[in-house]
Amino acid sequence: MSRRHCTYILASKRNGALYVGVTDDLLDRVLDHKCNLVAGITSQYAIHQLVYFEWHPDLQSATEREQAIRQMHRIWKLELIEQQNPGWRDLYSDLSASSCPAADSAQNRALKI
Repeated sequence: MSRRHCTYILASKRNGALYVGVTDDLLDRVLDHKCNLVAGITSQYAIHQLVYFEWHPDLQSATEREQAIRQMHRIWKLELIEQQNPGWRDLYSDLSASSCPAADSAQNRALKI
C-alpha cells in the first residue's frame, strides 16, 4: 500500500501567524504541533490550528507544492485557506477525536479552579 502525502497550513488564529509543512501522516504530525513536540516556530507562536491541507500521490509533488505555497505572497495564502475553509475552523477536529493529553489536563485543571 502506498502512502499519501499531504501539504498543510497551520495558523495561530484567523489571519495570524502561518506555518506550511509536508507530511505522510497528517493526524500524527498535527498532533505533534498541537502538543508542542515540534521545536521551533509552531511551538514558539502557538501555531496549532490546521486550517488547510491537500493530498498528493507522492512526496515529490507534496514537497513541490509546499515550496510553492511558502513562496506565495501572504494574501494569496490567506485566499487559499479561505477557499477551502472560510470560517478558519480547526480541521483537525474533523479528522480525529485525538487531542494532546497535556492540553486536556491543563484544560481540566482550569475547569476545576
